[in-house]
Amino acid sequence: MGSIVATFVMILGLITPASANAAKLSGTVKIDGSSTVFPVTEAVAEEFRTVAPRVRVTVGVSGTGGGFKKFTKGETDINDASRPIKDKEMVLSQKNKIEYLEIAVAYDGISVVVNKANTFVDYLTPQELNKIWKSGSKVKMWKDIRASWPAEEIKLFGPGTDSGTFDYFSEAINGKSGNSRSDYSMSEDDNMLVQGVSGNKFALGYFGYAYYKENKNKLKAIPIKTGSAKPVLPSEKNINNGIYTPLSRPIFIYVNKASLRKPEVMRFVEFYIEKAASLVSEVGYVPLPKEKYLASHKELLKVK
Repeated sequence: MGSIVATFVMILGLITPASANAAKLSGTVKIDGSSTVFPVTEAVAEEFRTVAPRVRVTVGVSGTGGGFKKFTKGETDINDASRPIKDKEMVLSQKNKIEYLEIAVAYDGISVVVNKANTFVDYLTPQELNKIWKSGSKVKMWKDIRASWPAEEIKLFGPGTDSGTFDYFSEAINGKSGNSRSDYSMSEDDNMLVQGVSGNKFALGYFGYAYYKENKNKLKAIPIKTGSAKPVLPSEKNINNGIYTPLSRPIFIYVNKASLRKPEVMRFVEFYIEKAASLVSEVGYVPLPKEKYLASHKELLKVK
């Protein structure tokens, strides 16, 4: 991985403006959206401040859907998104004359987690997850999933309905985006979900891989068993090679093309693409192939 990142950075070094030019920039870059993508964007923003200290980068966390509500009105420059834009959001963008670039920045594997003290769950299947999470689910106790499991109430934690992770999980597991039970503790802040699961012995939850990786000492990830294959844990390797199914996915940033006319926004997005390969690894996600980052940079240059 190190050699790939080094090669990628060296290539981008040929097309990236000098730091000295960035230091002269000022203004604000407004970002909102996915809590899943937030760790990547925040890491990029922190590094960007070292080369462009006069540029103020704000990074909000209102969920993918909540972020798109602002983005499609032109209230933000960039939306972090853990799913592709929906048709209804495209319609709003067109209505408000918002043209945008979709830039994939990393791979994620939605992690299904239980409390560290849970010793009985060895794996779950997509069918069992569907039984737990589908709309109208009657599952209340662990024994409702498998008779050998304890007669203890499951405390469920998951993203809110504005979350792209909620959309992706409900579609992958329950067959349709938004098809989910609603009687669970929900939050757009994944750190709250971590606290919930780590604080209850019989809890179950799901969120982006980076939040599991950061809290491995508090949580236990559950392998997913699909068909006759062996159960597979979320990991960088398993997400990257495609065997962690059906919960692996790309994550994105959406950039308002009009905002790119502002030098500070254009430079920030260039910087984001340049740094993504190394920073996504640091925060717990899987980098895309370097060719995809270079292709995104070419698309960005077309807007100039």
